[in-house]
Amino acid sequence: MRWNLSHLVRDTDPNKIQKELVSAIEDAKKMREKYSGKIEGFGAKELLGFLQEADELMLKYEGPFMYCFLLYTADSTDSVAKQLNESAQMTQMKFRQTLAFAELEVGKLLSKKPEIVNDPLLAEYRHYLERIVRKIPHMLPEREEQLIITKDRNGIDAWSQLQGDWLSTRTFEIEIDGEKKVMPYGEIIGLYQHPDREIRRKANQIVYSGLGKDEIIWASAIRSICSDHLQMCEWRKYESPMESSLIANDVDQETIDSLMKTIENNVDLYRDYLKLKAKLMGLEKLGNWDIVAPLPHAPATKYTWSDARNEVVSSYKGFDEQIGEWVNEMFDERHIDGEVRNGKRSGAFCVSWLAGKSAYILLSFNGKLGDIYTLAHENGHAVHDYLMSRAQKPSNTEVGACIAECGSIFGELLLTDRLLAKAKTKEEKQAVLATVLDEFGMAAFQVSARVFFEQSMYDTIKEGGFLDGETVAKLWVAGRDRIYGDAVEWLPEMKWEWTMKPHYYMPRFRFYNYPYVFAQLFVFSLYRLYKEQGKDFVPKLKKLLSSGSSKAPRELAKELGFDIATEEFWQKGMDQAHDFVQMLKETME
Repeated sequence: MRWNLSHLVRDTDPNKIQKELVSAIEDAKKMREKYSGKIEGFGAKELLGFLQEADELMLKYEGPFMYCFLLYTADSTDSVAKQLNESAQMTQMKFRQTLAFAELEVGKLLSKKPEIVNDPLLAEYRHYLERIVRKIPHMLPEREEQLIITKDRNGIDAWSQLQGDWLSTRTFEIEIDGEKKVMPYGEIIGLYQHPDREIRRKANQIVYSGLGKDEIIWASAIRSICSDHLQMCEWRKYESPMESSLIANDVDQETIDSLMKTIENNVDLYRDYLKLKAKLMGLEKLGNWDIVAPLPHAPATKYTWSDARNEVVSSYKGFDEQIGEWVNEMFDERHIDGEVRNGKRSGAFCVSWLAGKSAYILLSFNGKLGDIYTLAHENGHAVHDYLMSRAQKPSNTEVGACIAECGSIFGELLLTDRLLAKAKTKEEKQAVLATVLDEFGMAAFQVSARVFFEQSMYDTIKEGGFLDGETVAKLWVAGRDRIYGDAVEWLPEMKWEWTMKPHYYMPRFRFYNYPYVFAQLFVFSLYRLYKEQGKDFVPKLKKLLSSGSSKAPRELAKELGFDIATEEFWQKGMDQAHDFVQMLKETME
């Protein structure tokens, strides 16, 4: 259950890795000397050569940078990992500063010669160049861009690292069956799905009361990050705090407005499900500690790592043999770290390893059904990486988060199909359907509350308000209640839930949340198409994932016959969720 990171580097000797980091800066300087001040005058052939060379440089040093980052996320208490991560971050800052000229000069070239975007020689880079065109109005002079990179290194990047370090090194004391246990954050959150309701309640209360004690740290971080972003919006002339994320995710305001309106128009669907789940649990109303809890009569299955692997690999193989083999390879090559331990970063993620045409996954595996869904989800990201790394240049693998979540959520639905087909009793079916609806509810609706919350923080600052801990907590509760209404009873400590969401602290990612909502409904619509078309749909999904960032989400959807700028499209995803709710109701008759 521990990954093998040695594939990423020639030698795991820390001194040799440090030398590779030094070489990265040297090669970046050579590229700057070769191209700085010249790109603006390039024709299509010269521009193609530059773009290809830039891709090769990225691939050359991808492995060492990844190694340092992943070693640290696996154990932030390890002194060697700390040093390598610090060196890698400093190197990346200098690397980005040295090459900051490139996109600016390409932008100037495209401003002078807009027709070059459609030159046949540059066909493979067409949409990459179109995305740069969209950034041009918001670019600053090179020196200012370099200063911003430095500012971020000692600002947002540092706040992000603090938040991750703080969570990964917190321990919590909880009593279970008369025995006091001390657990790291990654382990105690596994109790959120414990079959004993009182243990679930206690775990939530202990975690969030503990995090609430550190409100000064969390509020200082989030206040600084939000204020910084508003200043950047002013300097870069963005019309709204969300605009930079729209450009990064390759989507438009019309599409996201339609998406969020669909959410608000369907909150009753989610609230009805929560009430249905309360009935299944024999409760008048769910407590927040019940929202993602297993049903009381669900089979108390404890999955081994081998069991989990079998379920996930088989789910993908049932869809497509080649994809299933790739997922199997992730386990064989030990590119997955599932072990629970102190010092390990909380949550789960998958990172692309383009040079190796593979990926690496981190999660904390506690043997629950939800953990198998997480494993299926992250392997969906890996499948996406396998497909696009074989079909695209690195420049076309900068996938916006809206599409980046498609393979992962589709993988969850493939797992759902398998588990429902295997279910022998109504209790087993209810357990699976509740799991998929819990995931849908959290990704589509609870995450929408986070979107409302983030916007409210920017509005508060613009109106002259001060984001201290209590103010941020009130905004969190207001966004939350906009979704849940009175369908759930909340522990008072849950007002601090925002403190552990890494998305608000991540460098260079604001409004990180709506892409999850986008992907959830987008994939539910794709899934309906799959159920209608069967195996004929397989090449369509593979083509979508293989496209990487070579096409905008709106264009990818259009090729499938969808218009994502309309509420009618997003409602298709809601209709699929409604069908799952109906399936659950039928098991209760």
